[in-house]
Amino acid sequence: MRSHWAAISTIAKRELAAYFESPVAYVFLVIFLLLSGFFTFTFGGFFERGEASLAAFFNWLPWLFLFLVPAAGMRLWSEERRLGTIELLLTMPVAPWQAIVAKFLASWLFLIVALALSFPIVATVNWLGDPDNGVIASGYVGAALLAGAYLAISCLTSALTRNQVIAFILAVVICLFLILVGFSPLTDLLARWASPWLVEAVSKFSVLTHYDGFQKGVLDSRDLLYFLSVMAYALFATGVVIRNHRTG
Repeated sequence: MRSHWAAISTIAKRELAAYFESPVAYVFLVIFLLLSGFFTFTFGGFFERGEASLAAFFNWLPWLFLFLVPAAGMRLWSEERRLGTIELLLTMPVAPWQAIVAKFLASWLFLIVALALSFPIVATVNWLGDPDNGVIASGYVGAALLAGAYLAISCLTSALTRNQVIAFILAVVICLFLILVGFSPLTDLLARWASPWLVEAVSKFSVLTHYDGFQKGVLDSRDLLYFLSVMAYALFATGVVIRNHRTG
């Protein structure tokens, strides 16, 4: 078991270092911080709310991540396939699942770093008022899990094609579907002709349904299990795709 995690750690460190060796990573961080600040304080109506909270910040994250996370994850396997290095990676004494987990963890850590760099927003809210920092911490946990779910889906779409643009578009479409099945305007429309139990069952598949609890400061094991299940399923499917590629 220790040797497995040593291999994962080695690959993850290499992948994480590769992020910060590229100027694209810094462009990504700057864009994320600028957009999150804009959506929180300007477009999110922070001052109009008249309350010291980060509700505006967390409300917009599912939509902000919808494009930024697939952009960060589209290269994970597409680049390996395009350069032909995936064959080299798969012939090394490393199990495919170790490479998948390592690449995912490195990219997820990069996204968590991006979230952590938004601390000036938290500091600003605390300076302007007296927010419930427990709710803010819960929101950040939910945001990290949301980013992980989107990223796992991006890993899968990246493994499906060597074209990064196609991988990006596929990931956006799938993540958008997971948003819309719980988006209130659409669920209200569905409720007009469908049974309430059907509407509720469909909304259970939405990231918004399970992300909402974290925004309110509620750490529900069912919500945690949902995000972990999405990650596990997407990474498992990634492994199936990569194994088929190796035997194909």
